[in-house]
Amino acid sequence: MSNTLYSISVPPKSGRSPQGAIVLLHGWGANSQDLAGLADYMDLSDYQLVFPEAPFPHPYNSTGKMWYAFPQDYSFWGKPDFGDRPDLSTSRQRLIDFLAHFTQTTHIPFSRIILGGFSQGGAMTLDVGVRLPFAGLMVLSGYLHAPLQPQQASLPPTLMIHGRQDQVVPLQAAHQARDSLEAIGVTPNYQEYDMGHEIQPMVFSRIQSFVKELLPINNKP
Repeated sequence: MSNTLYSISVPPKSGRSPQGAIVLLHGWGANSQDLAGLADYMDLSDYQLVFPEAPFPHPYNSTGKMWYAFPQDYSFWGKPDFGDRPDLSTSRQRLIDFLAHFTQTTHIPFSRIILGGFSQGGAMTLDVGVRLPFAGLMVLSGYLHAPLQPQQASLPPTLMIHGRQDQVVPLQAAHQARDSLEAIGVTPNYQEYDMGHEIQPMVFSRIQSFVKELLPINNKP
């Protein structure tokens, strides 16, 4: 298996140098193309959009990928030892290496990068987000791998969005992640909507506002 993650990169549609980068991680069974299709629906033309692909093949979907396999009973929400499993550890390190290489080759610093993800990608966002100095994090229909520790209290501004009718990642998992963040002194921007396990148009609007607030555009020539 190659040590390099495949990714789709969408340069700024404005034609200008990127004002920052948004890196979005897909969920279990999807792939980089799945989230890359959202680029056309977001008014983020001054930023580079990057969609890495998970390294492991999905067991039930020939075109799908996963960051790690789920336990058969799916009872993993916030278990202390879940973050130590080998496949998750591999994906974590591969993603960290990918991001470090990205900053080196694009000269976009971590302070101008927002990491986000959907579902399993949202969990990976929280996992890696405590390890690198991002401008912000976006957790869409996500969850927490393991309880956070007090020394991880340096998280950047974090947007969490979850559907009240989500039948894939229970709302309880979102509450658990939110409460865990608050317990170490981090107050996320937490939003709930009347939707299922999906990304609806009102979520795009919230993402856009969050990005432009954290990565303001420099209009100087």
